[in-house]
Amino acid sequence: MKIYRSKKSLGLRSDYRFVRAKKALGQNFLKSIPALNAIIKAGEVGSEDTILEIGPGKGALTAKLLENAGKVIAIEKDRELLNLLQEKFAIQIENKKLILLEGDILEFLTNVHDLNSGTYKIIANIPYNITGAILKKFLTDKKQPELMVLMVQNEVAQRIVARDSKESILSISVKAYGEPKMVMKVPARYFSPAPKVDSAIISIKNISRQNFTKNGTNEEKFWELVKLGFSHKRKKLSGNLKAFNPGGNASGVGVKTEWEKRLIEISAKNKRAEDLSLSDWITLVS
Repeated sequence: MKIYRSKKSLGLRSDYRFVRAKKALGQNFLKSIPALNAIIKAGEVGSEDTILEIGPGKGALTAKLLENAGKVIAIEKDRELLNLLQEKFAIQIENKKLILLEGDILEFLTNVHDLNSGTYKIIANIPYNITGAILKKFLTDKKQPELMVLMVQNEVAQRIVARDSKESILSISVKAYGEPKMVMKVPARYFSPAPKVDSAIISIKNISRQNFTKNGTNEEKFWELVKLGFSHKRKKLSGNLKAFNPGGNASGVGVKTEWEKRLIEISAKNKRAEDLSLSDWITLVS
C-alpha cells in the first residue's frame, strides 16, 4: 500500500462539494453531525487509541477521529479523494497523527503496520458491498481489533444482532468473536448521495477467540458445522448435519447416535439452524 505524505497547499483549496461519489466503490458520504458523534461515543475513542478507518471519503469522520484519538490509519481506494484528504489533513499527516494509505482494505496486512491484537479499533463508514468480507477479515485475523464500530445497511445490522430472535450465519459469525450491539438507525437522508436504504451504526465489543479457547472448541470444525447447519434453511438441523462427523471417524460408525445425544442435550432435535444460539453451536461441536 502506498503511504501518502503531506504536501504544502498552493493556496487553492479543493472544494469537496463537487467531488462525485463513485457507485462502483460504494461511496455514500455521511453528513450528519449527530451520527458522527454517535460513532465516536460508541467507539469510546480516547487519546491513547489507534484507529483504523476504512474509506475515509471526504474526511468527515476522519476529522472527528483526529480530534479524539492518538493516531488514525486511514485507507482509501479512490485516488481523487486521497489527493483531497492529503491536502485537508496536511498538518496531521506531517505530525504523523494521520497515516493516509492508498489501497484495498481487503489486502491490508495488520502486521505491516505493527497492529497487534487488542491494540487498535476499527471505526468506519464502510462500503456496504464488502461488509461481510470486512467482518470476516478482521474478526478472524490473527491480530484482531479490540472493538469495531461500523456503519452498515440497517437490514444487515438487524441480522447481525438477530432482532427477530432468528440467528443466521452472519449473526453467529459475529457473535462467535465479539458482542454486537445496535447503536442507532441512520436515515438515508443523512448521506450524500442518499442511498436507497436506511443505515445503522453497530458496535462489536470484546473481540477475541475466547469462545473457542475457553471451551476447547476447534474453530475450523465449528465453522464446518455452522455452514452445514444453515445449508438448507427450511430443513431441520438434524437433516442438515447428517454429513458432519464430530468425532472424525471416517467410517461414520456411531455418528448418528452421537448427534442424537447432542441434539437432545440442547433440545434441538426438531429445530432449525436459525433457532440455535451461539452456545448451542459450541455445545454441538465441543
